[in-house]
Amino acid sequence: MKLWYQSLARQAETLDYGADLKKVISLAVEPGTTVHVQGLKEAAGIGAHFRFLEYHDTKEVIYNAIQAEKEGYDAFLIGNITDAGMREARELVNIPVLGLSETSLHIASIMGANFGLVAIAEKWIPRLIENVDRYGLRQKLSGIEVMETSPLDLRKAFRDDARRKDVMARFTTAAEKLAANGAEVIIPAGGEVGVFVIEAGVFELGRSPIVNGIFELIKMGEMAVKLRTLTGRFTSKRFAYAPPTGEFLKRIREHYGPDVYPEPGAPKP
Repeated sequence: MKLWYQSLARQAETLDYGADLKKVISLAVEPGTTVHVQGLKEAAGIGAHFRFLEYHDTKEVIYNAIQAEKEGYDAFLIGNITDAGMREARELVNIPVLGLSETSLHIASIMGANFGLVAIAEKWIPRLIENVDRYGLRQKLSGIEVMETSPLDLRKAFRDDARRKDVMARFTTAAEKLAANGAEVIIPAGGEVGVFVIEAGVFELGRSPIVNGIFELIKMGEMAVKLRTLTGRFTSKRFAYAPPTGEFLKRIREHYGPDVYPEPGAPKP
């Protein structure tokens, strides 16, 4: 099984974050599963919580989903809490496409009656609420607490133990506030924080599970591939993710190239 893990960090595969991310992913995969970690190469990849920056990142994510299917990957995983490009990629390709946010929120909903989110900074709060609403889970949102850090500070923490300890302390403080206010499951809303949480071996706070998202995304990716192999189906191609057909599809390919909306292939046994 081959999984493509798409980061929204610039050249994530060569950063300190990328090295730690690969180590964390290696702890989650089953024998026979390989994971390709891909960062952004054309877009800046410096702040998807700003809509202008996410807009520029998203196009590359979508086209990488097409490339992943073309190269024989079994699933495309978007490792960013925005789930940038997830809906577009699901419409475009036939392999399963999963996002860090949607996966984390739904698994947290299975683990407990409600969940709380630890945001990196205040700017993230509206985006997180939008995703919770999009996935129909607002009634399960217990609350959001903020760490008051930044993507740049988090990247520096991969090279500085004192900064890393500070990040974990900020996360713990925010998580404890959520738990005190009734959150049954805690979700660190960011890939970098998820890596720190796994490396620290912190999977529960009191009796509240911590869904770091990376483990969950990898395991859900494996499950999606297995289900598609077993049944021949995974993503619905009716209505929301239905591709264009006929003469309209021919016209689209004349403008955007022959690779868009590839014909469905049989899942690998």
